[in-house]
Amino acid sequence: MCTNYAAARRDRLFRHFGVEPPDSPWRDEIYKDYPAPIIRRVDGDRRADLATFGMVPRKRIPAGVRAFDTMNARSETVGAKRSFSGAWKRLQLCLVPCEAFYEPCYETGKAVRWRIGMASGEPLAIAGLWREWEIGGEGSGPEVMTLAVSFTMITIDAAQHPLMSRFHKPGDEKRSVVIVPPSEYENWLACQSTDEARSFFSLCPAELMAAVADPVAQNAGGRGGSTGTQ
Repeated sequence: MCTNYAAARRDRLFRHFGVEPPDSPWRDEIYKDYPAPIIRRVDGDRRADLATFGMVPRKRIPAGVRAFDTMNARSETVGAKRSFSGAWKRLQLCLVPCEAFYEPCYETGKAVRWRIGMASGEPLAIAGLWREWEIGGEGSGPEVMTLAVSFTMITIDAAQHPLMSRFHKPGDEKRSVVIVPPSEYENWLACQSTDEARSFFSLCPAELMAAVADPVAQNAGGRGGSTGTQ
């Protein structure tokens, strides 16, 4: 699973992913309910929008309901879980552009945060789902309603992966996000069926990835906290 990642820099969204960055800023490191850019197709065009991390934002959980996390959607149950099934069946697919993502490694006997990215140093895109929420403004009626977007990352079993099997607590299930190759960005976003989308659920070869211990969390504001650039 992935609950913390380094969002792609503003300049990389254009140079690597070919989309104009959103106007609003985002932080360097993204956690639950933080806004970050996602790439999706809207009316046939590929574009980047800010969305909050977690399919069901905390403020959308009804009063009296125990808080639950929706930053990750398991590939095995994505079509059955209420939080994700609607977006999955409607093929509301997105790319989550990242510089890297973080996972805990327990090989020293305690949790050490590791940073995982591409060996090439290029940014990466994680397969995700998005949904929209209506937000009411002052007054009433449809004319004052606006839309907010949230997203989740899709994960798959990683028990046999040489790198991703090293993370999480001993005995816990080993999971990995789905990394979409650059050559498949448009194909992922353009999937015409859930069966086609499932064909993208594979592990990135370990030799294409790089991981390093990174135990000191970055300042959540970071250099991009006020401008969204680095």
